[in-house]
This record gives sequence, C-alpha cells and structure tokens, in this order.
Amino acid sequence: MDHFAYQNGVMHAEDVPLPVIAEAVGTPVYVYSRATLERHARVFREALAGVPDKLIAFAVKSNPNLAVLRVLQQQGMGADVVSVGEMRRALAAGIAPGLILFSGVGKTAAEMAAALDAGIGQFNIESEEEGIELAAIAAAKGMTAQCTLRINPDVDAGTHDKISTGKADNKFGVPISEAGQIFGALARLPGINLRGVAVHIGSQLADLAPLEAAFVKLGQLVASLRSAGHTVTHVDLGGGLGVPYRMGEVLPAPAEYGAMVARVTKDWGVKLIFEPGRVIAGNAGVLLTRVVRVKRGIKDPFVIVDAAMNDLARPALYGAYHHFEAVAPRGGRMTANIVGPICETGDTFAMGRECDALAAGDLAVFRTAGAYGATMASSYNSRGFVAEVLVGGDKFAVVADRIEAGAIMAAERVPEWLA
Repeated sequence: MDHFAYQNGVMHAEDVPLPVIAEAVGTPVYVYSRATLERHARVFREALAGVPDKLIAFAVKSNPNLAVLRVLQQQGMGADVVSVGEMRRALAAGIAPGLILFSGVGKTAAEMAAALDAGIGQFNIESEEEGIELAAIAAAKGMTAQCTLRINPDVDAGTHDKISTGKADNKFGVPISEAGQIFGALARLPGINLRGVAVHIGSQLADLAPLEAAFVKLGQLVASLRSAGHTVTHVDLGGGLGVPYRMGEVLPAPAEYGAMVARVTKDWGVKLIFEPGRVIAGNAGVLLTRVVRVKRGIKDPFVIVDAAMNDLARPALYGAYHHFEAVAPRGGRMTANIVGPICETGDTFAMGRECDALAAGDLAVFRTAGAYGATMASSYNSRGFVAEVLVGGDKFAVVADRIEAGAIMAAERVPEWLA
C-alpha cells in the first residue's frame, strides 16, 4: 500500500494534489510520501517479530536522500552503505555509527580508515585481500574492526542478470566452497574481529525459494565454522525482497519472508541483520512529469514527456517496467510509446503501452520510483539533476534542489593554455 491516490479525480501524494507540487517546483520532480516510508518500515519490522535479536539497516544506495534517511532513522532503522559518501549521509541523517554497516567490493584504504574513525558497527568483508588490508589499517590505528565475511552461495536469484549478486560468476563475496579456509585465515589477524558471515544474492526477488536456499547454505556454513572452533554471533542476510511494479502483480509479502527467516534461522543463536532497500522506498515515491507533446507514429503515437533516462535510468538499463498514468485522467485510453527528450533510442519508458489518454501539458507519473530513481540520475545531454520533494500530510517541502545544467557547467574550467 502507498499514499498516492486519486481524490476528486486528481492524484494526491497523501493530502497534497500533485499539480500543486508541479506548479511550485516544476517538472520533472520526484515526490516521496513520508507516511508510506513509515508504513513500509513498520510492516517490515513487524514481519520480523519472530526474530528475537535483529538489526534492520536500510540500503542507502536505494534512496540516499537525507530527508528519506531521517524518516527511516526515526523508525529505528540503521544503514547499509557502500561508500564513504553514503556513510556520511547516514551520519548526517542522525543514524548512530554503531547501526551502520559498510558493504561493497571496492572499499578503498581511505574509505576503510574513515569508517573506522567514524566508529561504524560492522564491515562486510568481500574478499580475503580486503580483510587483510582492513586488519592492517585497523591494527595501525590501535583499533579492532567488527566484521562479517560475505559469502557467495552460488544461488541464482532468478532476477535480472545486472542485479543478481549471488551466482558463482558474480563479483560479490567469497565462494562458499572456500569460506571456511578464508574465515580461518582472517580470524587469526589482529585488527579485526570476524564475528560472522553475510549474504546477499540479488535485488527485486519475486520468489522466496532462492533466498531460502541461500539461507540454508549459510546455516550449514555457520555450523561448520563453529565445529572448527570459530565463534559466530552475527549473520547478515542482506536484502533483495521485490516490490510490485505492475498493477495487480503479487510478490511475496514481508510477513511471508519473515516467517521463512524465523523458521530457517531458529536454531542459529545469532543476531540477524537485514538490509531492505527497494521494499521500503520503492512504492514510497513517484516521478512526476509533464507531457511535452504527442507525436504521430507509424503505428502508435509517441507521448514525449519532460522526464528522461537521465532522471529515471531503470527502463534504459534493465528494460524495467514502471506503471504510467495521468495525474488528472479524463476517462479516455490510448496506446502509445512513452519516451523522453534525450537523443538516444534507449530513452524509452514503454512501447505500445495502454495508458490514460494524454495531451501536451498534461501531468503524469511513473509509479514505484522511490528506489533507484533519483540516486541513479545523471546530467546526460546537459540536462541537470531533478528536484526531490517529501510530502507529510498536507505539507510538502523540497528536499533536494533542482541542479540546473548551468550550475554543473560552472564547476568546469577551460585551461589557460587553450586560450
């Protein structure tokens, strides 16, 4: 459930009509609902009621906006980060350092040192080489880094290849066949406390079976590590739970996920860590856009909107589906190609899509744009960066300014020797 609904024929974000936001802020603009973020955080937490000891750490990469992070911090969530920039955002939003996890395969020495200095709660080590480097950095500082070792369980998540992370040929984690040896080698190093293992097999999972298969393998590994004399107190189960992008689509509910987790892990005796992202933020945001014009096509007309692939990259990157509908539908329907203004054929949101009848000047939204939307934006075609708005009840505020192309150009220099 989200809080974007029609009232008197006009789509509202909570109690704010979207045309009011478009008039005040311009388009395109991302619009987030505080009530939806809060509801999704609460539903996910309640789904894990059967897990006695846990930390829920929002995947900052899915939506790093400071206001969004503050809403989730107020819901008691920690943060899963993959860069120092994300770590600094989490800290700026008020998330306690001890509730921050640092994941990612390419942590630099400078990033690891900065995270140690910030006092973050956990590093998810992605390789033996990274663990050796982190141990040396921490030992040189007279510190001990709390860590888990990320395992690649060789489980196919059944999702898009570009967001699958748990197959043997993916770049993430250490092979489960080598995990015992690598864990043992790293556990002996001064500077780190290797207290557990981590797994994350992919994003937008539509089936719980791959997750359960990965968790079963992880449980067997935990038992094996303990038999070898190692202490395992923490297990990070990652994120990846999918959300419905198509109207009427049914995916596993958080409650089903929570029941599966409680059943599989009931005898592990560890603190469980979760990294939800899309399932919290996805349906909490829309991309509000305006129709530039409708152009005749050979078969179907082209509805050209002012949002583009630089604003919402997922369709161009993954062929991803986003439901598209008018803000104030007049009742008619049409079949159209929904495209943006960028000089790329890939700047296409949908081909042959049945949608509300639209004309130049009409407002429309791309649904389920609260995750992996604004955060993946670029300035391609010198278009600048889209604004972001947070709605709370009958109030709204700009929580990220629109960055015009001129401001980006102002940061560039022509060297004197080109004069």
